Amino acid sequence: MIQAVTFDFWDTLVFDDSDEPKRAALGLPPKPQARLNLLVEEITQHYPAIAEASIEEAFNHANQRFRQAWHVEHHTPTVAARVMEVYDSLGIPPTSGFDAVVREVEQMEVDIPPDFVARVGEVIPSLASRYKLGIISDAIHTTGLGIRVLLERQGLLAHFSAFVFSDEAGASKPARAVFEEASAALDVPLEHIVHVGDRESKDVEGPLVVGMRAVLFTGAVDRGSDHTRANAVCRDLSELPGIIERLDYLEG
Repeated sequence: MIQAVTFDFWDTLVFDDSDEPKRAALGLPPKPQARLNLLVEEITQHYPAIAEASIEEAFNHANQRFRQAWHVEHHTPTVAARVMEVYDSLGIPPTSGFDAVVREVEQMEVDIPPDFVARVGEVIPSLASRYKLGIISDAIHTTGLGIRVLLERQGLLAHFSAFVFSDEAGASKPARAVFEEASAALDVPLEHIVHVGDRESKDVEGPLVVGMRAVLFTGAVDRGSDHTRANAVCRDLSELPGIIERLDYLEG
């Protein structure tokens, strides 16, 4: 019997990068450029001899190292670790504004938030009345703490009783550890949990390997649902309660 439902956050509960049009309307650069600008401004004021091109090269190297850690090693280095990678590549110690740069990067999507998917405010409370709910999300730039703030503002935080964020857990999907941590926090066996997310490798393959069921959500972006191994595909969040009921019925 299904007793709990866990959710990915980005491109499942919110539209990832839906904050970019808002930034553009405010005359702000896209987030990747804004992050680079912060580093260039901070480093060049202390080391004017370092060329902007060198900082950009170090920035790109740090991002490449992050992608290796995320996709291959299944953990997400913190923003502070990634910024430190830039300094290390340049052969300089942290400058006085290092911590401020880290905070500003972590706050970008909190200060100018993404849009939540349609009907999230109806579906999540409805599901919470029948199942225990949790979040299992990788933290790329916004921390687990920042994601909690976004959920609280939307009036959704209280409906979730377990939170597993990769910056706090020390591992990222599809690592077994994150799903086991959610199971323990929910006090529900893995085989009685359904996970909902948008990425085949992380939100479908990961849960299936540990004995959970998986629903591929395509309401924000469809990354190949024609070839999914998920137990079901959800194209609009309003479909999810019925999908879970059908999965529960089939199990019974």
